[in-house]
Amino acid sequence: MFFKFILIYVLICICPLKSDSVSLQNASDEDLLQLIKEKEKLIVLFSKANCPVCDEFEQHLESLSEDFKKQLGAFTVKTENSHLVRLYSPSKEPAVVFFRHGVPLLYNGEPDENEIYGFFEKNQSPAVKELTDKIFEHMTQAATGSTTGDWFVMFHGASCVECQRLHAVWESVGATLRGRINVARVDANLAGLNTAKRFKITKLPSFIFLRLGKVYRYDLPKTDVKSFVTFAQDWYKNSKAEVVPLQASPFDEVVDWCVQILKYSIAYGLDMLAKYPWIWQIGLGGFSLVAITALIALVKAGKSKTAKNVKKEKKSK
Repeated sequence: MFFKFILIYVLICICPLKSDSVSLQNASDEDLLQLIKEKEKLIVLFSKANCPVCDEFEQHLESLSEDFKKQLGAFTVKTENSHLVRLYSPSKEPAVVFFRHGVPLLYNGEPDENEIYGFFEKNQSPAVKELTDKIFEHMTQAATGSTTGDWFVMFHGASCVECQRLHAVWESVGATLRGRINVARVDANLAGLNTAKRFKITKLPSFIFLRLGKVYRYDLPKTDVKSFVTFAQDWYKNSKAEVVPLQASPFDEVVDWCVQILKYSIAYGLDMLAKYPWIWQIGLGGFSLVAITALIALVKAGKSKTAKNVKKEKKSK
């Protein structure tokens, strides 16, 4: 009788706990892409089998899911062995990514509930600023090194796969440095083309750190959050300091445009001659015809002038 009472008591205590527990919805890649589009805020755990750390993150996210929903308005799901993880985490699983209107933020910390919640709560909006040619100098004051503070800038392009994979990482860099160092992105192929030329950006992605009128180039092989943050906070001192190049004037831009057109024209012309050798013969023939015609015209003009002069001399006599 006593043991039966104990058993009933245990069942009464355990059952409510089980009913109140929340399991994360498991989403396929197709479902996940749809959720990213539909949800204003979405927290995703990228997990895999036989991964103790993944299980630890899952337990914490399950515990926090109701708080995320009530306090942040964020829906929480998990996905296992997803092909999409490469787009958001260089180290793959486990990865926890917070999507805000589709903009991904990679969590870069330990599996700790307070740390996870605090990081996402502080970064409900994107931390990375988008800069263009029109506003770059005004925002950064790079050449003068004035009052807007230090800037860590990533140059990217739509056709650069590695750039896309670093989107969530770079957002994490911006979130970690928020309030201390400005973190930004520049599209080197479109709205930031002239800025990329100004800083002599030759490959994508590229990273520069602007501080007090100097530019420091990030040339380290690692592209993880910790390496970027360490460079911006102190390691940049070990990099060569360059004077920030001045912003090109409209005249400089026109000259550069003319030079590019000339280079393209010459390269295209040489390429055409290499493919079609007979073209130079036509060109030479045409040039010769024009030259002969011009010479004949000059000779006729000379004779006409001489004849007029002779007539004037006769009349004067």
